[in-house]
Amino acid sequence: MYGDKNVFEKVYEKPGTVWTKTEPPEQLVKLIESEKVKPCKAIDVGCGEGFYSIYLASKGFDVVGIDLSERAIGYAKENASKRGLKIRFMKMDVSDLDKLNEKFDFVLEWTLMHHIMPPQRQKYVEGIRSILNKGGKYLSVSFNEKSPHFGKPGKKIRTVPHGARMPSGTRLYFSSMDEIKELFNPHFRIIESKLIEWTITKPHVGNYLLMEGG
Repeated sequence: MYGDKNVFEKVYEKPGTVWTKTEPPEQLVKLIESEKVKPCKAIDVGCGEGFYSIYLASKGFDVVGIDLSERAIGYAKENASKRGLKIRFMKMDVSDLDKLNEKFDFVLEWTLMHHIMPPQRQKYVEGIRSILNKGGKYLSVSFNEKSPHFGKPGKKIRTVPHGARMPSGTRLYFSSMDEIKELFNPHFRIIESKLIEWTITKPHVGNYLLMEGG
């Protein structure tokens, strides 16, 4: 659902993609250290090479990580094994979340939503709702339309240009905070919403929403 599998397999020909970070983002660390989200059964949606799953597992979470890329899942398993952590990593498209037949108390979705175009988002969000326990927490972080990269601020659909470290031609959707709230409001209770900045190769502006399942 959130991209061409072949493109992502090419991205992961070698470990260490442009978006792979071995250390967790400060916003996630603050969330866990503040105990707004306590150790529980968690799923890392779009886990990549598994480093955020590894962080959660090191803090006592029972973690499942899923990603579209088979190579990424392979790296994630290796990275967890090197640290002596038991994490269940699975190759899975996010359009198949309802097939998990499992429930979770925390869903981590860090910078995945902007890979999903609006026509597919409703089904994706319904999939998240189907796996989140009542009272469970859901963190979603995605590019905001104010971000200056891959096009002018305010532009919604942007295409990665040739020469960028992401595959050229990749289409991304930059949401406003209002439209992302409109997407989530019917399904979750929004606890906290704000614009944040984090760095990939350059600073990005993102929508940060912490939500609760009903």
